[in-house]
Amino acid sequence: MTVTLAPMEGVVDEYMRDIMTRIGGFDLCVSEFVRVSQQLLPASVYYRYCPELKNGGTTASGTPVHVQLMGGDASLLAESAQQLVELGAPGIDLNFGCPAKTVNKRDAGATLLQWPTRVHDIVYAVRKAVPVHIPVSAKMRLGYMDKNLYLDNAHAVEDAGAGKLTVHARTKLEGYKPPAHWEYLAPIRENLSIRVIANGEIWTHEDFQACKSISGCSEFMIGRGAIARPSLAQEIKKEREDKLSWGEIMGHLHDYNMLLLKMDSDHRRAGRLKQWIKLLSRTYDPSGALFANIRRLQEPDEILGSISGAIAA
Repeated sequence: MTVTLAPMEGVVDEYMRDIMTRIGGFDLCVSEFVRVSQQLLPASVYYRYCPELKNGGTTASGTPVHVQLMGGDASLLAESAQQLVELGAPGIDLNFGCPAKTVNKRDAGATLLQWPTRVHDIVYAVRKAVPVHIPVSAKMRLGYMDKNLYLDNAHAVEDAGAGKLTVHARTKLEGYKPPAHWEYLAPIRENLSIRVIANGEIWTHEDFQACKSISGCSEFMIGRGAIARPSLAQEIKKEREDKLSWGEIMGHLHDYNMLLLKMDSDHRRAGRLKQWIKLLSRTYDPSGALFANIRRLQEPDEILGSISGAIAA
């Protein structure tokens, strides 16, 4: 049983990866996608998206972080992957799942699922470009507008040499609307010889059990569910029986804020605090009331004051 922390643009950055892997239960993290479009990027860009490259490619608690690349130019992605390996990336992941309109208009993300041959060519070029000991993986959705090519795309990833495939069990058109179609994961797993990782709409241990039963998968990637329920990975792996207490969550929010002090903007820092508190409200009732109190606050110290007040109450 392995559990990976999903890449989530604007949510799972270096600070969230740090705090979530401190809490535990994760075997691997994948960075936010790095968009490669017209030219090779300077090393500073990769360090911005994945500062863990300067720490042996792991979080402070020792969890590996693979870097996710996104784009439509196979040659450029291959060169970028080589560059990342030289910078210390322990693995490369390729994004064929981002549903954002701005991304899909620029020949990247889920739009590529309309052409399995292009998916194959990108994975093949990257796999050929990096040393054999560096894992190359891909993350895809079930399709772009429909699911007609889901097996074709899965085979394209495997045939090109990837070692594993994560499948977000929805199409680009379906976005993040429930349900996730876990039933499509079983045929993928049965038809492929590489590892298949289930992803999508896993919010609770009960969701995990249902996904496992329907898909037959033994490896999972969780994103929003992990942010809303930070103990979820541990619960999945039977490292704990129930969720963290509200008091423990408050302690982790304090630690998260201390990490955010590295940010160059108090406004961004406040936004990240509010974002996490809002997501926590899906699991913790007190978080909903706390978010209502802080939603208009702009200063991190004011937000922390409200958190302290919630703890005292």
